[in-house]
Amino acid sequence: MTNLSPPRMVEAFAHPAGSIAVGVPGGAVGWRGTLLAIHIASAASYEMEELAEARCVAGRGIEGDRYYLGSGTYSPKPDTREVTLIEQEALDAINRNDPPLQAGPLQIAPIDHRRNLTVRGVPLNHLVGRRFRVGEVILRGGRLNFPCKYLEELLGLPVYLPLYNRSGLNCGVERGGVLRPGDPIEMLD
Repeated sequence: MTNLSPPRMVEAFAHPAGSIAVGVPGGAVGWRGTLLAIHIASAASYEMEELAEARCVAGRGIEGDRYYLGSGTYSPKPDTREVTLIEQEALDAINRNDPPLQAGPLQIAPIDHRRNLTVRGVPLNHLVGRRFRVGEVILRGGRLNFPCKYLEELLGLPVYLPLYNRSGLNCGVERGGVLRPGDPIEMLD
């Protein structure tokens, strides 16, 4: 697949949510997380592929991913989506039906949720407007991700309500590098 021009991204701290949060002290501190899994898809609606390592490029995203290539469903709409993250704890809760927002537990694996990075021990909702490190890569939290009906259609599961307020974080890449599962994740400032 050939990309004629890079997608237009909104720099994470220039996004309305990120620009407000970056100047406000607070957020969760004292945590240390772990990168569990890396996934990309080369185009909209393509199945996600799990990677043993991935190269992130500053201002662009993960090499080979649909938003790096400009071939994602939402690529025509400039936003902060160079790298997306989701908490394994949120998936575990949905898999337990906690809270009971659907008829019963759903089985959502890291390859299903369509975020790039699955993490554990990282309070993503507190990282809007914050810089943090994943291995050697530095990310900037731009905005919280929202669940969408498109994901429900792709998965054939009622995930919209269970993912509400825990659908992950959209980030920009400040400093690129290689990511690998097992990489530590920590706040920078």
